[in-house]
Amino acid sequence: MHQTEKWDREADVVVLGSGGAALAAALSAHDHGARDVLIIERSGMVGGTTAMSGGMLWIPGNHHQLAAGISESEEDVVAYIDALAPGQLDPETLWAFMQGGPEMVRYLEEKTPVRLHAFTDFPDYQPYAPGAKPDGGRSLDNAAFSFERLGKWAARVNPSKMSYPIRASLEEAVQGTLDEAALAERERGDYRALGQALIGALFLGVVERGIPVAFETRARGLVKDGDRVTGVVAEGADGREVRVRARRGVVIATGGFEWNPALVKAFLRGPMTGPVSVPENEGDGLLMAIAAGAQLGNMQNAFWMQSALEMKPQRGARPNYMLGSDERARPGAILVNRAGKRFVNEAVNYNAVGKAIVAFDAGTHSYPNVPYWLIIDQRYRDKYPVFHAQPGSPTPSYMLQADTLEGLAAAAGIDPAGLVATVERFNTMVRAGHDDDFQRGDNTYDNFYMWGDPSFDPPYRTLGLIDQGPFYAVQMESGVLGTCGGPKTNADAQVVDWDGNPIPGLYAAGNVMAAVLGEAYGGAGGTLGPGLTFGYLAGKHLGMHLPNA
Repeated sequence: MHQTEKWDREADVVVLGSGGAALAAALSAHDHGARDVLIIERSGMVGGTTAMSGGMLWIPGNHHQLAAGISESEEDVVAYIDALAPGQLDPETLWAFMQGGPEMVRYLEEKTPVRLHAFTDFPDYQPYAPGAKPDGGRSLDNAAFSFERLGKWAARVNPSKMSYPIRASLEEAVQGTLDEAALAERERGDYRALGQALIGALFLGVVERGIPVAFETRARGLVKDGDRVTGVVAEGADGREVRVRARRGVVIATGGFEWNPALVKAFLRGPMTGPVSVPENEGDGLLMAIAAGAQLGNMQNAFWMQSALEMKPQRGARPNYMLGSDERARPGAILVNRAGKRFVNEAVNYNAVGKAIVAFDAGTHSYPNVPYWLIIDQRYRDKYPVFHAQPGSPTPSYMLQADTLEGLAAAAGIDPAGLVATVERFNTMVRAGHDDDFQRGDNTYDNFYMWGDPSFDPPYRTLGLIDQGPFYAVQMESGVLGTCGGPKTNADAQVVDWDGNPIPGLYAAGNVMAAVLGEAYGGAGGTLGPGLTFGYLAGKHLGMHLPNA
C-alpha cells in the first residue's frame, strides 16, 4: 500500500487490465458520466484471455433469448446455480447478475459495436440439473467483426487460441452455414469471430471514445488516503515508477492468479499444471486487493480446462498450452490415468472434467488422475483433428504412437494391462450402445453437435470404437481458463472489507474477483457473462457517483 500526493497522471477512473470485463468497465464508466477514463495494461496487447476464448456470454433472461421464444424465470436460474454451487451464493450479488446481465447486453448493443445473438440450441452445461435449459437459450454468440474497422489498432489485439474458423461466428462455424464465397469475403474484410470479435468490438468502442490505454505498464500497488483508494502506483516499460491518481476510483480487472506458482499452491484445491490464459495473469490485482484489506472468497476454485503442452512457447518464453475441450468428446476417444483406467465421462463440460482430474484418493494419498492421457486410434486420426494436427498430417511431437495398446502404454508410462482392459470394456459398451460406467451420451450436452460428430445419431455422436491401430496418446494437463477467487464485491462491484463494508474507490470485475456464481459454470460464456456484467456495473456506479456520494 502506498501513500503519496505526487502524481504523474490523473483520471476520473483507472481500469487495470484490458480483457472483456475491463473494457466493459471503461466504456460503462465513460458513458455514465466519468468522461476521463484511463486503462492500464501490463502487456503490449489488449484483450487478455477474453481475446483467446470462444467469446460467448452466459446471460439468463437476455432479450435475444426471450425474442427467440425461450422463456426464463428467476426461480429456475436460482435453482440451477444453487444446485451447482450449493451454499456458495450471495443473494445480493446473484440478484445483481440476474438483473444487470440483460441490462449490460442491451447497453453493449445500443452503445458499442458489439453485436450478439442467441445460440439458441446450445445446452446449459449441466442439462440434467434443476432449472437448467437442456435445449439451450442462455448463451450468446458474437457476430463476426471486421478488424479493418480498428485500423492500426488491430495489431494490438491478442490472438485467438480456438481451433474454429475465426471468420465465422461460432454458430456459423459449427453449423457450416457460410459457403466458400462468403468466407472469402469475410477474409478480405479481416472479419474475426469468437473472443476476437468481442474484444475487437469493445476495443473499437474504447478507441472511438478516445479512452487511452497505457501499454506495458504494470500496476504494482494501490494508493490510499485514509480508507479511500485514490490511485495506483505502476511500473512503466522503462522500469520507472508511474503514479496515477484516480479521482473517482480504481477497477481491478487484471485476471486470475494461475501463472503465479506460489498463489496456486496456496489457494487452489488440487494440482494445476497447464493454464491456457495469458501469461500475465500472475495475481497482481489479487495482491493489491489483499493489501487494501479486501475480503476474499472462492479462492479454492478455478474455471477448469483440459490442456496439452505445445512445443512452441508463447511470449515471455512461457509454456504454451493448447485447449483440450473437443478431442476427448468425439467418438473413438477416451481419457485414462496412469492405471489405464477411465475416470470420467469424457463428453461432459470442461469445468466438470477438471474437478474429476483433481480428485484425491485417500487410499493412496495421491491425485491418481494427474497426469492423464487422451487415447485414440487410427480411425480417429484419419477423421478428426487432434489439437493442431489435421487428418493426414505428420504426427506431431506431442503425440505418442504405437502399433499396439501395450506398446503405447509402455511408451506413455501407463499400466499396459489396465489400458488393454479399459479399451476392451469400452468397446463392448460402445457396441451395446451405452456407457454403463459413466453414462457418456445420456444427455443433450454430451450429444451436442459442436462436441461430437453430428453425422451420427446419439449416443454415437460421442461413443465410438477404439480398435484400429496404430494407436495414439497425448499427455494431458490439469489446466484452467483462469482462477475465479479473489476480492468479494457487493452488487455495485465495490470491493468489500472483512466486515462487508465497501472499500471506497475500489472495484473489481472478471476473474480477479470472487466469482458471483461460486464454483458453478452455468453454460457457454459462464466466465465472460458474469465478468462483463460486473465490469458494466462497476463502470455504471463510478460514472453515476462522485467520490463522496
